[in-house]
Amino acid sequence: MEKEGKPQGHAGIGHTRWATHGEPSDINSHPHSGKRVSIVHNGIIENYKQLKQFLIDNERDEFLSDTDTEIVAQLLDFYYDGNPIRCIRKVLHELRGSFALGIVFADHPETVYAVRCESPLIVGQGKGEVFLASDVPAIIKYTKDYYLLEYGEIAVLKNGSVNFCTLHGQMIEKELHTADFDEDSAEKGGYPHFMIKEINEQPTAVKTTITPRIENGMPNLSECGITPEALRSFKHIYIVACGTAMHAGMVGKYVIEKLARVHVTVDIASEFRYREPMLSEDDLVIIISQSGETADSKAVIGLAKELGAKTLAIVNVKGSSIARESDMVIYTHAGPEIAVASTKAYMVQLSVMYLLAFEMAYAKGKISEEECKRMTADLVAMPEKIEQTIKNSADICKYVSTKLIASESLLYIGRGLDYALSMEGSLKLKEISYIHSESYAAGELKHGTISLIHEGMPVIAVATQNSLLEKTVSNIKEVKARGAMTIVICDDQADIDRDAADYLIRVPKLSEMLMPMVATVPMQLLAYYTSVNKGNDVDKPRNLAKSVTVE
Repeated sequence: MEKEGKPQGHAGIGHTRWATHGEPSDINSHPHSGKRVSIVHNGIIENYKQLKQFLIDNERDEFLSDTDTEIVAQLLDFYYDGNPIRCIRKVLHELRGSFALGIVFADHPETVYAVRCESPLIVGQGKGEVFLASDVPAIIKYTKDYYLLEYGEIAVLKNGSVNFCTLHGQMIEKELHTADFDEDSAEKGGYPHFMIKEINEQPTAVKTTITPRIENGMPNLSECGITPEALRSFKHIYIVACGTAMHAGMVGKYVIEKLARVHVTVDIASEFRYREPMLSEDDLVIIISQSGETADSKAVIGLAKELGAKTLAIVNVKGSSIARESDMVIYTHAGPEIAVASTKAYMVQLSVMYLLAFEMAYAKGKISEEECKRMTADLVAMPEKIEQTIKNSADICKYVSTKLIASESLLYIGRGLDYALSMEGSLKLKEISYIHSESYAAGELKHGTISLIHEGMPVIAVATQNSLLEKTVSNIKEVKARGAMTIVICDDQADIDRDAADYLIRVPKLSEMLMPMVATVPMQLLAYYTSVNKGNDVDKPRNLAKSVTVE
């Protein structure tokens, strides 16, 4: 018997989905089912198009959703011969990507099968009940005890207990872990603040964002409505955004102009819409927004369309106003970002700008296929580099932050891409530490700003562009000679005089063009630890909101 609004049962699967394939809707929601199999899925199936074609060729062409998940459900159903483990093993050999699956078979209604391939998966062990989740916080309300699944392991949940086996069907014993945090802190995944949690989520967010947009080693944005023909046609690009998103656009400007040789203008959205911009049918207006609801940015779309320009939205929220109203959309799959100070949303915006620049440069014949593949491969390797940087720079950033907390004002300086980075670093620090901070192009210091330097004033110099390193070091020495305390962010091979830098924060050496994606990390950590040391509310800085939905 069923109580009103609450179905009765002993086993089931469900999934709170952050949409990566298909808009958020009832038809795209999980579970997805074949005739005999239902599944929930976290992650991305990279070869879902090929698998879908295989099913169509075998007269399995009744697809109800736009998701890659349904393809897996149909494939399981296609191969099911009455033996669930054998069926799962067969299907796993055909899937490519990062994913975790929860599976139920119609003729085994008391059992839930689960498998992990890269995407995280745990099994919580309660008293007479078991839980399947992607992370411990999801089950902490019910139990602190859990098993961690490793790559390629299958879990069989039934009657309040769980058994594990390998892809080869060999039974295995697993260690039972106990969480060392309580329900109150679980929402942050054991981290003290959402901001530091989200900083640590950046490698995964970048991987999730770029993986579906790369085919055969080349960027492919066709599913976003962006074709090589369209990219070749644009004569001028306007990037319009607010705050952190605008800083991502500044990096995009440098990269697009360098590679594709297309003129790019970056505008603050609240200024662009009122300055009567000169747009034409050959122009592309790119609107960058985490929420997809930023009021000033949203207003730009109507203006651009009125003047005949094409619009491209780079947003994190599917179905948002900016996404719906733009001609083309690239979704940044960062997942929910809770902290007001944006970190992982900025990082995935950067990754999208690189993909767009690579594909545009290739479409316009400015780089060869070999060059495009090389740069794309470097981007694919970026999650590991970001993770390495987070790990290696945390301690030095924590220490240097103690030197900043008593300051009333400081400067960020840089040249080229480093100047674009310094703008974001300065914003991050000021918005959560409440220390007055400004960013300047290093070459502009002598045109007035250097008069502000006084004994002990912090100056944070971003110096990752080797072609400009000598000039930047000269600027660092200029402020050092006037009493500044200098903090230099550079690559781990840069030759920086010790008399120029009081503190050195080193990051992995990459190609100059990609350095922003690792150099961003220590700036985030400096802001975070400075705010923590000052006792501020890191995730909810005063007077700020996550999404600015009014002018």
